[in-house]
Amino acid sequence: MSERKLFGTDGIRGKANVYPMTAEIATALGRAVTHYFQSTNPTNTKPLIIVGKDTRLSCYMLEMAFASGVCSQGGEVILTGPLPTPGIAFVTHSMRADAGVMISASHNHFQDNGIKIFDGKGFKLPDSVELELERLVLNPDSMPSKTGSQLGNAERLKEVYGRYIVHVKSALAYDYDLDGMRIVLDCANGAGYKVTPMMFHELGAEVFPLGISPNGENINKNCGSLHPEAARAEVLKYRADIGICIDGDGDRVTVIDEEGTIVDGDKLIGLFAKLLLSRGELKVGDTIVGTVMSNLGLELYIKSLGLNFVRTKVGDRYIIEYMRSNGCILGGEPSGHIIFIKHSTTGDGALGALKVIESMKYFNLPLKNLVEEIELFPQIIKNVIVKNKPPIESVASIQAAIAKAEARLLGKGRVLLRYSGTEPLLRVMVEGNIAETVEEECQRLIDIVTKEIG
Repeated sequence: MSERKLFGTDGIRGKANVYPMTAEIATALGRAVTHYFQSTNPTNTKPLIIVGKDTRLSCYMLEMAFASGVCSQGGEVILTGPLPTPGIAFVTHSMRADAGVMISASHNHFQDNGIKIFDGKGFKLPDSVELELERLVLNPDSMPSKTGSQLGNAERLKEVYGRYIVHVKSALAYDYDLDGMRIVLDCANGAGYKVTPMMFHELGAEVFPLGISPNGENINKNCGSLHPEAARAEVLKYRADIGICIDGDGDRVTVIDEEGTIVDGDKLIGLFAKLLLSRGELKVGDTIVGTVMSNLGLELYIKSLGLNFVRTKVGDRYIIEYMRSNGCILGGEPSGHIIFIKHSTTGDGALGALKVIESMKYFNLPLKNLVEEIELFPQIIKNVIVKNKPPIESVASIQAAIAKAEARLLGKGRVLLRYSGTEPLLRVMVEGNIAETVEEECQRLIDIVTKEIG
């Protein structure tokens, strides 16, 4: 496969107004997306493209630039304004659009931004299509120019929140509501700052909201799924039943139990597997999908339930591709990207939170008791800033260090080094059954990586 120049693990991402996250690239990508989806459906003279965004200051620039590219290539644009990524995926499919676009850098700082693209059914694009879009962006003359009545138009979609709210609420089992529940909800000053509190209010919960005052620069700043400390304090203060933290684009969730303990995403996947198995939605022998970063303890727990466990590359789109090809209904990442494919075509933080509450209702237990039987191995993941990204297998000293670490783990752990698809980082992951050994080997690997490529 050709080397990717623009697209990373999850769309295009980078510092806003610095290549490739410039208005010029956004315009070119708008043209490319329109041309591609028009060429794959020749009967469609004006492809319909849904465009959503989060609350970053740079979203105004990129939203207008992308929409301009669509219109210049003869497409029709519907702008939703701030809406979670899974909301864009849902609206794209429900409106029978040709493609959907989310302008967001997810959990990154506000200075960054990104563009994710969905097909007409709300699924992220495969590598082959992203490579074709790259080719078009980098060779704009290969797309015919449009003039006169061939040009497109744009409009804003009103009442889009209601569509998404009804959709997510329908994923909660009909037997249950949230009456009497006290919920701390941190929306990361991001795309879900309006729609997510509305959802939980409508289901009957008493909601204590955080992160609902975006100013263009405070998205993910000391709040949301990567920074649950403030929500944890509020859970204890208000004696809440649960704390829920979504990230800037609303596709991942971090959950806090009633005692203020942050629940690992892998534990949530284990809980959901048990729920679906107990309800008969899964049967013994079915497969749960994780990634190479999923904890070994989760794998062992899943197998103890009589289920299979497989790993894909990091990125929820790779999980979903496997799920679709193999008929799986549950998958996810430790970060809290969790996919219930019967309800959503991508990770959805609000939906995942509702499924946690459904588990509490179904088993009639508080969250702490539900997840305590899922024992995870000690695991450390550290990011190392790197100047370049040579293939890890080509650096002899790093390979020797990995071999030594694996030998010390005695077959009861794992070592994984992988580059970030969107940042100049190498992620070093070590897990095993002895915490001290895990810490020592992780630090030794970090030291060697820093020396060789840092």
